[in-house]
Amino acid sequence: MRITLATYLSLDGVMQAPGMPQEDTSGGFEHGGWQFPYADEELGKDTAKWFAEADAFLLGRKTYEIFAAYWPTVTDEDNLIAARLNALPKYVVSTTLDKVAWNNATLIRSDVLDEVARLKSRPGRELQIHGSGALARSLLDHGLIDELRLWTYPVILGSGKRLLEPGRVATALRLIESKTTGSGCVLSVYQPAGKPAYGDFTEESQAD
Repeated sequence: MRITLATYLSLDGVMQAPGMPQEDTSGGFEHGGWQFPYADEELGKDTAKWFAEADAFLLGRKTYEIFAAYWPTVTDEDNLIAARLNALPKYVVSTTLDKVAWNNATLIRSDVLDEVARLKSRPGRELQIHGSGALARSLLDHGLIDELRLWTYPVILGSGKRLLEPGRVATALRLIESKTTGSGCVLSVYQPAGKPAYGDFTEESQAD
């Protein structure tokens, strides 16, 4: 399976609590629900399209707790996202949880990289990560993520958890898709492209 990451970001890279004011207030975060004013039909269509490609989900503890508290309550049979999340296998990475009660959920408490690599080697379409910043950063650093789907919103928050914090492993990316929604949100889809390349503009000027 391909491992894909989808997440919502402010212009300054914050991914914390996009959906609701009380979604995640850790660290004194006061901007929960910042994505809501920019939600539009285009976002919904693209999100549903990607969820339809999932064969399983890989979630960090915080994202799992947020999802498990909400999505099982959505019983609309026409809601594709709820149907996929409630029915498909979910692998939850946590060293603090003792059990996971959501239907078809499995807890991963140790040997995370080996376990994720084993899941990745299975046949299927996509093993999807949604949010789950700490998990995503670790897997990206170890070259286990095949595609990043980043929704960047026209808002600066100034504080909060970021997807790409300092200390990341240097990685080049290749842009394979880009679009802008009517609300001003920019979707950028990237695939890892090895190590960054470097050059020197002064040498180029001297050659001219």
